[in-house]
Amino acid sequence: MQKKTLRYRLYPTGNQTQALDHQLGEACRLYNAALQERRDAYQYAGISLSYYDQANQLKEIRALNGCDLANFSCSQDVLRRVDKTFKAFFARVQRGETPGYPRFKSRFRYDSITFPSYGDGARLRPNGKLYIQGVGEIKVKLHRPIACRIKTVTVKREAGRWSACFCVETAGAPDTRMYEDIGIDMGLESFAVLSDGTVIDNPRWYRQAHAKLRVAQRRVARRKRGSKGRRKAVELLQRAHEQVRNTRRDFHHKVARELVERYSVIFVENLNIKGLARGRLAKSVTDAGWGGFLQILRDKAAEAGCVVWSVNPCGTSQTCTCGAPVPKTLSQRWHKCLACGLSLARDHVSALLIQGLGRSLVS
Repeated sequence: MQKKTLRYRLYPTGNQTQALDHQLGEACRLYNAALQERRDAYQYAGISLSYYDQANQLKEIRALNGCDLANFSCSQDVLRRVDKTFKAFFARVQRGETPGYPRFKSRFRYDSITFPSYGDGARLRPNGKLYIQGVGEIKVKLHRPIACRIKTVTVKREAGRWSACFCVETAGAPDTRMYEDIGIDMGLESFAVLSDGTVIDNPRWYRQAHAKLRVAQRRVARRKRGSKGRRKAVELLQRAHEQVRNTRRDFHHKVARELVERYSVIFVENLNIKGLARGRLAKSVTDAGWGGFLQILRDKAAEAGCVVWSVNPCGTSQTCTCGAPVPKTLSQRWHKCLACGLSLARDHVSALLIQGLGRSLVS
């Protein structure tokens, strides 16, 4: 069984929007209170509280009207978020990284609540609307049917819009196609080059929207901090960034779908994307979104029954398929080997080498 998330747009009324905002505010208040309790317990008594220590107090807190979050399981999920935050903090400390102690959240930055069990506080009605406890039945655009078993429901606010995310379980399909593999070289000049010579252009979504984003950012900078005008300007900026994210994600989904429908085994580079995103090409690397694409590709491959293998790309841009070294600078985009006479685009040769490395791992 495989888990995936299906996202649908919600269209709440004015009163329902206020109720949803109130639920998010109460969840944020509970989150901050749990965080404060953990800090005080360790600072004044040297005690490290666990999730169960705080969850055992939840019934009493709700009985004293200390938390107005409608669903009890939803309140437990808020405490689990706090627990995960502290576990991630301690893990960073153990790895020697910059820890970043957990911080309090503003009610404007706490944007989602999760119902851990479908049917307990959140359920799709026969009339096609989504029932949320404490809010009522909300109009939802079911642009595709949900034929899988729903596990959890998350209601999310993003750039002033609302959506419902359904975590579902689905069975992966067995691969019934003939064996055919492909190597992929990720790049910036072109998004990807396949070992068969296919070139996938790089749309550069962020670069295209750069002028629009600059105007939206200036509008935010001119507004007075804490004013309604600034909040509206921030919402417009968020929507501009959301459009860039959505178009990039849509492009990634379409490319990944074409690949898993054509090939049963896909070899990709095991890139240090975080390291590349800290270099001089950081904006271009982030705009390409390699990490998000590779995750989407793996998810679709698991669902389609094919396999994605990661290979070490070290030396693939400086070596020929015959094994002879062909050193090149970053600006040299054409490969010409003096040993065997091979003359091809640099990225095409890298894709062929990635395919060969992958085949050596599989065999």
